[in-house]
Amino acid sequence: MLPVSLPIILALLTALALSPVVRFMTDRLRVRRNLAVMLVFTIFVCSIGIGGYILVTQAVTQIVDFVENLPAYINDLNRAWLNFQANLENTYEDLPPEFVYEINSQVTQTLNNLRLEFTDRNIITDLTSIVASIPGYLVTFIVYLIALFLFMLELPRLSKQVYSFMSDKTEEKVKFMTSRLSYVVIGFFKAQFLVSIIIFVVTFIGLLIIAPDVALVMSLIIWLIDFVPIIGSIAILGPWALFHLIAGNIGLGSQLLILAAVLLIIRRTVEPKVMGHHIGLSPLATLISLYIGLMLFGVIGFIVGPLIVIAFTSAREAGLIKLNFKI
Repeated sequence: MLPVSLPIILALLTALALSPVVRFMTDRLRVRRNLAVMLVFTIFVCSIGIGGYILVTQAVTQIVDFVENLPAYINDLNRAWLNFQANLENTYEDLPPEFVYEINSQVTQTLNNLRLEFTDRNIITDLTSIVASIPGYLVTFIVYLIALFLFMLELPRLSKQVYSFMSDKTEEKVKFMTSRLSYVVIGFFKAQFLVSIIIFVVTFIGLLIIAPDVALVMSLIIWLIDFVPIIGSIAILGPWALFHLIAGNIGLGSQLLILAAVLLIIRRTVEPKVMGHHIGLSPLATLISLYIGLMLFGVIGFIVGPLIVIAFTSAREAGLIKLNFKI
């Protein structure tokens, strides 16, 4: 049931995330709840629409440009590899010829297979399958939006109905847990934003020194990709550095690898401390929860792991879980 119910669950989580804005408008600005829900919902949908339009148009333009220039890219890569082969043979003359030959043959075969893969691939069929799947995604998205609007309207009633099954003491404890979790969620995203700003600044300064012509564009791309756990900026800087190393630009490739290492160190050292400060966990507990959540649940565990720890801690502080024992 979970995959089928995913749009409903996401709608509920989004409604909970937007509820503070609705409460602010009703409590502070004295706006009727129905009107506040309509305004917040409209702003949210417009933001998604504008962001989606920009993202889709840019992505389609970049994909079309990449596909058109793909043969030229592969030829450039082959030419760079031939230059690298010549440099390798001149630099490492003392290596066994079988070793050098094996490396050359394996890389050449890989490049040829890559070229054949893109040449033989029927792009029209792939695009057709993508277009055919759009109606299904569109229906899911419409259900998500409708459920979101209804959840935003019904949250007070649903909350009251849930609390009606609890005693006053339990209700107080659950309210403490929910307020704690809402604080943690806001702190989590605030911490992610602060870490991403640090990553962007360091990347931009580094690329201004290494490759000033594309510093701003590549910094933005790396900043977006860096949100992916574990992989992060390596997904961009790694292949970029490898290409320049193969092309013979050892200095530029080495500088890009150093920048990738610096960004990785920053994220792995700063992130647990910043997140621990904003979500109320120690850096060690934050690091352990991030790692275990990632290993157990995949990318979504990056968020679920700390939330589980916070939920457990909040339940213990509220008295719902008691671990008063000694060995």
